[in-house]
This record gives sequence, C-alpha cells and structure tokens, in this order.
Amino acid sequence: MSRKDSPQLLKEALAGFISENKLEKGLDKVNAKDAWVQCMGSGVNSYTNEVRLEGTTLYVFLSSAVLREELSHGKSKIIHMLNELLGKDMIQKIILR
Repeated sequence: MSRKDSPQLLKEALAGFISENKLEKGLDKVNAKDAWVQCMGSGVNSYTNEVRLEGTTLYVFLSSAVLREELSHGKSKIIHMLNELLGKDMIQKIILR
C-alpha cells in the first residue's frame, strides 16, 4: 500500500496487514490463551501450567487432578464461553491434561 492510497480506518489497515502476512493462526493462538485467562479467573489460572491451541483443539495443562476432573464436567460450557469471548467459533474441543 502506498501513501497515495485513500485513507482507511486503522482497524481495516491492521486487518489487511494481518491477512497479507498470514498472521491469523498465530494471533488465534495468543487470543485463545488470553481468553482462557480471562474466562477462568485467578483461581483456575494459578493451577494452569500451559494453554495451547492446535487447530480447533485447546490443550490445557493443569497441575491439579481435582480441578481437571471438575472442569471436565463443564467442557461444552467452557467452549461456548471462550468462543463467545473470541467472537468466533475457534475452539471445537478442549483436552485437559
């Protein structure tokens, strides 16, 4: 894009830059991790060792077996909350380890 192009909103310019440089997948991974932190709160996050998005599967590594079991009962609700926060159906499955 040259300086002579018509003015555009910053949001549009950033979206174009992200698309041109194929950065969507990397940003999705970061956004999924941030969404987990925001949705789950400090109690769950203190037991969360790692959050990783691979394709449409979110892998969450927890240090508490009790918490892992408790969260496994509400996987569909967690997926719904995360996707709602992310603004798109990015996560289809959660694996708790």
